[in-house]
Amino acid sequence: MTLQQWLFSIKGRTGRRDFWIWIVIWLVAMFCLFTLAGSNLIDMQIAAFALVCLQWPTATVVIKRLHDRGKSGLWALLLILAWMLLAGNWAILPGIWQWIVGRFIPTLVMVMMVIELGAFIGTQGENKYGKETQDVKFR
Repeated sequence: MTLQQWLFSIKGRTGRRDFWIWIVIWLVAMFCLFTLAGSNLIDMQIAAFALVCLQWPTATVVIKRLHDRGKSGLWALLLILAWMLLAGNWAILPGIWQWIVGRFIPTLVMVMMVIELGAFIGTQGENKYGKETQDVKFR
């Protein structure tokens, strides 16, 4: 698989190694962007724009990893739901429900998705989403 297919196409499958490579790249990029923005070396809007630009490659890697596990890419919507719950203002809910809806459920979904995508091996052989997983050719 080429870099372009890996980062910009939702077709095919990707393995755990390439999934973790992208996650590390994404985390380092986010750390650098918001560290620079926090120390006023770049504008926060530029950092936010870079975050938006990295959403498509992140989505494609996650979807292809789900395909490798034999699941539909629509399962990635759980991560969006978790992000929205985490960002919500749940002050209208009574006591413990604020914590359950605003923190526990999003954390549970994110941890389960990391375990599903990052720890479990993909389906062996061909599945309905494509042929056997191919490693990304970085050179």
